[in-house]
Formats: sequence, structure tokens, C-alpha cells
Amino acid sequence: MAVRVDLMISLDGFATTTDQTPEVPFGEDWPRLVGAYMATRTFRERVFKDTSGAGTTDIDDDYAREYFENIGAEIMGAGMFGLHNHPDDPDWQGWWGDEPPFQVPVFVLTHKARPSLEMAGGTTFHFISMTPQDALKQATAVANGRDVRVGGGPTVVREFLKAGLVDRLHVAITPILLGRGICLWEDLRGLEAGYTVKSETAPSGVIHLTFHH
Repeated sequence: MAVRVDLMISLDGFATTTDQTPEVPFGEDWPRLVGAYMATRTFRERVFKDTSGAGTTDIDDDYAREYFENIGAEIMGAGMFGLHNHPDDPDWQGWWGDEPPFQVPVFVLTHKARPSLEMAGGTTFHFISMTPQDALKQATAVANGRDVRVGGGPTVVREFLKAGLVDRLHVAITPILLGRGICLWEDLRGLEAGYTVKSETAPSGVIHLTFHH
């Protein structure tokens, strides 16, 4: 079992934008940040339910396919689920539609208790308030020997990296500049010293950095 992170960031290290609105909840730059992944055949199949075979099949798709492989449980922050935008709506079921792409138990780190939410396709969201270490214990217990992914956002990922809990960190660096947002690398000086680092560049221009023990 490994603890994994896959995250897309800009050239200047930002994993989120800051111009979100109710009409554009992820911000105007979001399509530019994740465009290469959204164009892959794997992403189109798993997220958009497009079984036509359309989409790119190069290095970006290799990493998109790996993203979904051997995952037994997921951990994410309240913002990734969407609770920051809908904190008091008991009927809010997240950004991910009626059949989320995770298909495993998902533990959402939040300060406000909510009942678990079972969705179509095998995804159940559990809302917990605990440390990264305790959240990881819960996720590992239900992962049945498969990997646990810390999905995001960047603030949650940084907490797990600071605690030394991540075995494999894959960062896809999109060649755009955001200028502001939440920086993944803040307070992580020297992180690379604890990992072996590999780099690949896709035809899209996305640089795939992998840090692994």
C-alpha cells in the first residue's frame, strides 16, 4: 500500500486560481490548468463517460490512467468536495455529479459533521474532522491493501507532505502562469531531499514530476 498524490499546478507553483465566482466555481483559468488532462482518452472515459475512444493517448494519458489504478480509498479537503461554497446546504452532494469518478470510499476533511453520502458507482463520502495521520488510518483500514490517494486541494496535500505521509507525489506542471492562488510548495523547502525525482515532458508541454521513495 502506498499513499499517493496527483496534482496539477502552474509554472509558478499554484494549484488553484483566485477568481472563483458562483457561476465559475473553479475560476476562469481552471480549464487552462487542467486542459491537457481533460483532453485525454482516460479522463474522457472516466469523468465524462465518453466511450467513443476520442482523446489523447500520449504521456498525459499514461498518467491519467495511472491516476485511477489500484486506488482503495481517497482523502480530500472540504474545498475539493465543495463545502466551502455550500457550507450550510444539507442537500449539497459535491461537484462530482450523481456518479463521481472515485468509485471508492472518500474521506472529506471538514470541521462540520455531516452524515455519510452514498453515491452511484461505488463512491461513498465520509465527512471527518481529524489529523492527517488519523484520517490516513481510517482510509487505510478500508482500502483493502490498495493505495490511498490524497486528492487535494493543495492545502490538504501540503499538510500530508509536511507530516511525511506521502510515498509518491506526482505533479503535472502546466506551462501557464497564474500569479496568485494557493502555492503547493509553500513551507516545503528541501522536500525533494527525501525522494527520488523523475521528470517527463508530454507533447502538450506539461511537465510530469514524480517524487517517490
